[in-house]
Amino acid sequence: MGLGPSVVLCRSQTLASLQRLSTALNILEKYGCNLTNPNRPKYWRTVKHNNPVFRATVDAIQGGRAVLCLYGYSNQQPDGLSFPDDVMEPDVGQVATITLEVMSLRMELDMLIKVQSLCPSQKRAAMVLPCPQPTRVTDPSRPPPPCAQPNTQVRRQNCTICGIFPVSVLCPTCVQWLCSECDRLYHSYPERANHHRTAVTSSKSRKTHSSSSWRCLHCTKVNTIQDVLCEVCERPRLASASSAADESQPATITEWQCRSCTVVNAASSILCEVCERPRLATRPPVTPTHPPVTPPRPPAPWVCQFCTYVNYSPATVCEMCDLARPEPAPLPAKLQDPDARRQRLMKEEGLKLIQLIRDGEKKGVSPEEVYTGMRVAGDTSILPWEWLKAELPLLLDQICVLAASSSKGGVVQLSRAEAKQAWLTAGGDTERAARQALRDRHAKVKELCSLGFDDESRCHEVLKQSGGEVRGALALLQRPLLEPFHQRMWCDKPEPPIDIHYPDKQRICRRLLAVYDLPSWGRCELALSLLLERNAPYSLEDVVQAVRESHDREFIKRVLAKECPICLSVFPHNKMQSLTSCQCSVCCGCFQQHFTIAVRDKHIRDMVCPVCWEPDINDPEHLNSYFSTLDIQLRECLEPEVYELFHNKLTEQALIKDPKFLWCSHCSYGFIYDGDQLKVTCFQCRNSFCAQCKKPWESQHAGLSCEQYQSWKRENDPEYQRQGLAGYLRDNGITCPNCRFQYALSKGGCMHFCCSQCRYQFCSGCNNPFHTTCAVDQCSVSGLHAHHPRDCLFYLRDWEPGRLQALLQVHRPTQTHTIYEQKDEGGQQSDSACGAQTQPGHAGLCEKHYREYLVSLINGHSIDPAPLFNANELILACRRYQVDDTRGDREDDFTFYSRLLEVVLCVCVCVCVCVCVLK
Repeated sequence: MGLGPSVVLCRSQTLASLQRLSTALNILEKYGCNLTNPNRPKYWRTVKHNNPVFRATVDAIQGGRAVLCLYGYSNQQPDGLSFPDDVMEPDVGQVATITLEVMSLRMELDMLIKVQSLCPSQKRAAMVLPCPQPTRVTDPSRPPPPCAQPNTQVRRQNCTICGIFPVSVLCPTCVQWLCSECDRLYHSYPERANHHRTAVTSSKSRKTHSSSSWRCLHCTKVNTIQDVLCEVCERPRLASASSAADESQPATITEWQCRSCTVVNAASSILCEVCERPRLATRPPVTPTHPPVTPPRPPAPWVCQFCTYVNYSPATVCEMCDLARPEPAPLPAKLQDPDARRQRLMKEEGLKLIQLIRDGEKKGVSPEEVYTGMRVAGDTSILPWEWLKAELPLLLDQICVLAASSSKGGVVQLSRAEAKQAWLTAGGDTERAARQALRDRHAKVKELCSLGFDDESRCHEVLKQSGGEVRGALALLQRPLLEPFHQRMWCDKPEPPIDIHYPDKQRICRRLLAVYDLPSWGRCELALSLLLERNAPYSLEDVVQAVRESHDREFIKRVLAKECPICLSVFPHNKMQSLTSCQCSVCCGCFQQHFTIAVRDKHIRDMVCPVCWEPDINDPEHLNSYFSTLDIQLRECLEPEVYELFHNKLTEQALIKDPKFLWCSHCSYGFIYDGDQLKVTCFQCRNSFCAQCKKPWESQHAGLSCEQYQSWKRENDPEYQRQGLAGYLRDNGITCPNCRFQYALSKGGCMHFCCSQCRYQFCSGCNNPFHTTCAVDQCSVSGLHAHHPRDCLFYLRDWEPGRLQALLQVHRPTQTHTIYEQKDEGGQQSDSACGAQTQPGHAGLCEKHYREYLVSLINGHSIDPAPLFNANELILACRRYQVDDTRGDREDDFTFYSRLLEVVLCVCVCVCVCVCVLK
């Protein structure tokens, strides 16, 4: 264990940590001294860790247990360390070497602590002091310099560091009295190797013992001449003829040593800095004037049974673990001296009194009553509480009678409680108790009179009722004065409202301060001034709440006059509501109306701020956090059925995101389907439907895809053919390509469709998305648009039905009669879908619906309408797909349009592939 690195490590720590480290080294030093002592403790082989002081010091520093291992405690136990079983005796030489190292390190650490405890000015003064230059070892016959001359007035008998071996050398540079071994270790450090030391003989050391130290008469500790109090028991030095000269120079106490953990604390500290135990102050003994006291024999050391520490002081607790010293065996009665017997009797009587006090407390008798009852009764065979129960009431009545007869006019009537208190104070003397009770009563009456109650007879009466308690008597005197207030507080009538126009303004402020709990009187005056302003549209509650939050008048006016951006009405700030996503504020009525309409008639994504339409809740993560805070606001302002609908929409929004969630096509029940078959059976209505096309399940659908099944149904199902377009629209409707939500809507109208569930915008004819920012390269269209294919209803809705029939006839000639040659029966009829008049040969449909029906057949059979394009349509298609439509010099019309048609057919295939990839 090197000294240099340890000291450098200590200088980087705080003063408290350095003192804790010093305490740990002191404990390790004592363990080493116990092992090197020939009379080792009984339990020297083990070191216990259950001591809190040990855990707070030795265990708290790094390497503390390693030092114990160097001592020989190398065997690990559950509750500490011990010597190995095969080691019978410790290695005294090794333990002494390690102990000297610990002593040296502790000495250096104490010096460092003393330097750090100085004030900054003292530290600077210490730093600028010139360091003595090292001197070379010269001829021994040459006398040393004056600073090296040993001072016989400050010599020590034992070594300054170890305190065990006699002094052999003196180092004037370090001002240390060292033994030979400590001198070798202490000056082995490079910075002290060149210090000049002077040899000191033992005879001189013994000669200077009487003048440089003194022995404590209480614990026999040898202290230095500068110490006024003993270092161990802190008792003062007794005056003597030999020390008269020393007492003329009193020493200043700068530190004290804790008896529990042995740490040295500053003189101003009341509690120990390590174990936080109080400093045990003892009163110095009185120096007798007759013959001097013979010094007692030094007490024999005793060993603690718990921590094996050897204690040399006569204390009853161990200096290390703070546990009690075992009681010695009692001596025979013949060997006991009279003082011992007297002390034993006093102890027995004291224990008996303590037992009586404890028994009396269990029976509700105070210690004073027990002690006084024992003195008055005199008979030890009667228990004090039994005597108090039988005789004390008579004594108290006697004291009351004596007090009444002694007072003037007999107006003083004492209560038993007052008589009992006076009897206890007088120690059981009846006459003294009566006089004491009269004095106490007159003092209490005088105190009540000083509080404004001048009727002495009334004061005497209430004091008797309250048992002599001034507080209880004061409550009885004040009760009639508080009666009007109590009647007003406990009556059934409501509290009258505060009239701000009442003439007494202070009374109004007092009521504001009491009723509304405003923070100060100035806030009450501010609230009253705001209410008294001309044409002030403020209510009392609104003003009080605003004044409670701020004291700025202009700010309060702005808070009380907030304008709703929707209804343009003025409201106070506490009647406005705002969302957490923006800074907009609306009144409570507009807030409730906006979200009620949004929940009932709109999509869940429309539940945003009605002013700025924030936030953008397309992000799922933002959506969840927004609705979690919105739910708290809507719970208070929406009606119960509207709030329940809001929760249902939130649930549907979360379920729609799951691809396995299905809605039953027969009822409104929804569930999660984990199977891979097309046929799904509803758990609610037990009906089956297709998991992909959501159509009611039929046996013909088995083994066919949804497209094949629809084709089969159009071609072979007579009922489906008979219903015509009405059945087709009912079965197909409109399906959102994003969330797959189906709408039971008839065709027709605007082809720009916006899904009410996911807000996805698409074309109802080709399902291509509408967007403002196009993802197709070299797109020249700006604004909201979609890239429709040629066979989309967007382009074919302007074709005549005959032209669409011709396109179908060219590609599907076998289906001609089922498509467009159906005849009407009974003349013209109205279309069941829209109510418009039908045309002959349109299968009972209006012209618009008949075109949509023909286009759906063209889309279902993937028929390209480009071969039927006229010249203008072919030129527009070339420009749409950015095809060069320049005509050659020698090209006729047929060759030119044929070439354009061929190029358009090739380019359109590539464009359709790109659009599908982007989708």
